[in-house]
Amino acid sequence: MLMPKRTKYKKMMKGRNRGKSYRGSSIAFGDIAIKAVTAGRINSRQIEAARIAMTRKINRTGKVWIRIFPDKPLTRKPLETRMGKGKGSVEEWVMNIKPGRILFEMAGVDYKLAKEALTLAIHKLPLRAKIINRESENEIY
Repeated sequence: MLMPKRTKYKKMMKGRNRGKSYRGSSIAFGDIAIKAVTAGRINSRQIEAARIAMTRKINRTGKVWIRIFPDKPLTRKPLETRMGKGKGSVEEWVMNIKPGRILFEMAGVDYKLAKEALTLAIHKLPLRAKIINRESENEIY
């Protein structure tokens, strides 16, 4: 599971997730990639599920890059607990995703197989995404 090794402050506010992603919005390493179309929040379990689905489909050939890292802690208070007594403990690590963000990249696999693998990965994610390659990268999303 992806999570920071250590953080300076353990708890953080949720914040807002508005606007488009300008950082991390172009293909940097691979030939084909998954690009987010809607905003959302991805946790470490969903990233891991998508990674496993992709690597199993391509039979561990080629290379996969994960371009996102969940570094924001989400806290939760236990069930049937009265209000007060401070903020709850960290339950999961997430990353806010804005539209236009590249989530995963892949190289070293033929296009048809890579597209099937990335489609499997998209089904594991909680937001809408599309598959792009270096040629179709500049389309408006």
